[in-house]
Amino acid sequence: MTDVLRIGIVGAGIMGRGNAFSMSGRADAEITAVTSRSAASAGQLADEIAGRGAPRPTLRPDLAALLSDDTVDAVVLTTPDDVHGEMMVLAAEAGKHILVEKPMTTSVAEADAAVQAIREHGVVAMCLFNHRWVPAYAQAHELLADLGDAAVAYARKDDTIFVPTEMLSWADRTTCAWFLSSHDIDLVSWLLRDQVRRVYATARWGKLRSLGIDTPDAIQIQAEYSRGAVATFESAWIYPNTFPTTVDSYVSVVADNGVVQLDRQKESVVLAKPDGYSYPRNMLQRVMHGIPSGAYADAIAHWVDCSRTGRQPLITIESSRNVTAVLEAAHRSIETRQPVDVSMLADPGLA
Repeated sequence: MTDVLRIGIVGAGIMGRGNAFSMSGRADAEITAVTSRSAASAGQLADEIAGRGAPRPTLRPDLAALLSDDTVDAVVLTTPDDVHGEMMVLAAEAGKHILVEKPMTTSVAEADAAVQAIREHGVVAMCLFNHRWVPAYAQAHELLADLGDAAVAYARKDDTIFVPTEMLSWADRTTCAWFLSSHDIDLVSWLLRDQVRRVYATARWGKLRSLGIDTPDAIQIQAEYSRGAVATFESAWIYPNTFPTTVDSYVSVVADNGVVQLDRQKESVVLAKPDGYSYPRNMLQRVMHGIPSGAYADAIAHWVDCSRTGRQPLITIESSRNVTAVLEAAHRSIETRQPVDVSMLADPGLA
């Protein structure tokens, strides 16, 4: 049992700051080191952490220096999607616990190498699929246990065009499915307590290519689950920026004895100002009386607790590897225009 988990953050962008904000006020965690490709961004993040009353973390020039730091027990990887795999292996080999932003990796081979390293070195690792801590989604998981076998599910997660054109500098190195549907595949598979066995996927290019960003505008994945349920995963990121939320999110599950619907477009608050109309977000990230809260902070708190105690997280590293397998198969299906079988690892969370 570790009294205080000492954390190194890798990446000082939006997600690095979000993780730091959720962790820096905790009594059981301290951010002791930061590294980023941009030294200026790392320094700014360290200053922000210190500005909240926490000790200023040490700046490290690269991942290797951070992993060799004796004041670091665990790492948080908030780098672009396509570089998570090797970092996870290096962190596991260094004996550091791991929290990685979604998706775990964008390659099954890299995910398998990470799973092997994590299990061999006995570190705690979790992919930050924070939607499992949204109260409505957690309640849906309980409700579905009494509704019989699932028949069909639908999950939509669409972003405004701000995300691939302004928020991400590396949108051409990922797709809307990797960035958005990874959340929904983890969530729906958890809700159904099942794993995908086959996918067929299609994509549309056009708007973003015309802007010089070579990534699909939208992807739709048809998935067959091992016990017979079917699901559709929709992702797009060309909504106009006038849409009242950056993300449009909706999930439904039809089972033999009932239906559960989860619509996150409005999260209790409606805001109208002279320059626009919006639905402020508060389920994932919010500040309650000066304290970071919401599903994002709750998921991080769970990982901190598991890393301190040695317990395995709710989100197994095998289940996150399986999300990668579904998405890799989907992108292969887009290329071949054929259904693709998905190779799944046994998931301890379904045992």
